[in-house]
Amino acid sequence: MADKVVECVPNFSEGRRMDAVEAIAAAIRDTPGCSLLDVDPGASTNRTVYTFVGQPVAVVKGALNAAKVAFKLIDMSKHKGEHPRLGALDVCPFVPVANTTMAECVRLSRDFARELAAELGVPVFLYECSQEAEHRKTLSQIRAGEYEGLETKLAKPEWKPDFGPAEFVPSWGATVAGGRSFLIAYNVNLLATKQQAHRIALLVREKGRDQPGRLKAVKALGWYLEEKDLAQISMNLCDFEATPLHVAFEECSKHAQELNLAVVGSEVVGLLPLRALLMVAEHYIAKENLFILHERQKVRLAVERLGLSSLAEFKPEEKIIEYRMGTAEDGPLVSSSLRSFVEGLGARSSTPGGGSAAACMASMGSALAMMVGQLTFGYKKFERLDSLMRSAIAPLHLATQQLLPLVDRDTEAFTDFMDALKLPQTTEEEKTKRKAAMEAGLKKAIAVPLELMRVARQCWPHMVTEEVEAIVKESTEQCSKVLQLISQRKD
Repeated sequence: MADKVVECVPNFSEGRRMDAVEAIAAAIRDTPGCSLLDVDPGASTNRTVYTFVGQPVAVVKGALNAAKVAFKLIDMSKHKGEHPRLGALDVCPFVPVANTTMAECVRLSRDFARELAAELGVPVFLYECSQEAEHRKTLSQIRAGEYEGLETKLAKPEWKPDFGPAEFVPSWGATVAGGRSFLIAYNVNLLATKQQAHRIALLVREKGRDQPGRLKAVKALGWYLEEKDLAQISMNLCDFEATPLHVAFEECSKHAQELNLAVVGSEVVGLLPLRALLMVAEHYIAKENLFILHERQKVRLAVERLGLSSLAEFKPEEKIIEYRMGTAEDGPLVSSSLRSFVEGLGARSSTPGGGSAAACMASMGSALAMMVGQLTFGYKKFERLDSLMRSAIAPLHLATQQLLPLVDRDTEAFTDFMDALKLPQTTEEEKTKRKAAMEAGLKKAIAVPLELMRVARQCWPHMVTEEVEAIVKESTEQCSKVLQLISQRKD
């Protein structure tokens, strides 16, 4: 079974003293089972966002280790910064990444909150999916009044912490923890004042001001970055499927234009999923009628259109979570040499077998069709076929990418079924378990060739059309004439 992976994104209220920032990072980095992916400090906000991943138990331990170091280094009674905050460890979300659920992240957040309160004697509030009370479910609700109003807040019965004492700890403040979905911290840069940036933020955020804003699942405020000499509309995209990056960027740009303000790029704080950038790329590809196939080029397009390198170079290998985690989709068969694969087919073993071979041949077929398209597209003498080739190349490229993983999936599915056959069947209970495992394995084994046929069928309309048939007929006639001329010369 694949490893469970949870992401943790603790926000600490220190972004100016680099020795403290690094000490907290080291605490995470040195925790067994944790991989620190990103450290993003901000001087004006006086805040650092850390991003790390690991197995569930390790992630809780890493967050606790970081908090213990911060407890010694951060004094909230002296803290000043642009970003709203409640405590030294202001917020600590747990996010499901791979082979885990939100329910498990809720449990992890509770475990973390309980241990943090017990070890440091500080108040901890739960939020988002971990909180049941509606009046204290969102971060903005809990953080209202910020650190300066926390002592008064803790005295109210309705604001008793979920864990820890209802007492004000001046050096720490309070911490908010919970399970939540993937959030993208995204800022649009303006040559403007803080007030102008905040005015736009109120217009675009879902909550709005006097009426609901334009962007769903978006929280926003405006601030000024002294070290960059510009303002920002700082947004949390709580659901990037509902409000993609390009929608947020263009909405902010529209309001900035109405106020005669210059937009000078944007930035992503922390990491983001690959899909978020590919959605941006697809939007601009459609909008500008571009023809781009490959993932890296699409990422580059998204970075350029959003101006993500305006403040600091946007490095995909460092900012995209899948790239940082080294997620590899290729299985052992696809990754093997052609010789090794063919010899494996002929070996004294049931896997790899016909299903894997069929998936391999199908991917090669779609790739060959794509090759013809790419050799035709863009050449002046075939200009009349450009629209046909453009409409065919993209789906054939997608089909090739979908078919390749089926080479390994077919073998894995058949192996699961064969493993079920080997289960003991002495008792009635064992027989029942074996039957259930066989049925599950059989369904999985059948699903792969069905998927293969579905994808392969989608290729066919792009390979056999009236236009293609006409081209083949024309080419055949030309070849026939050439062969006749050769034959006549020989005679």
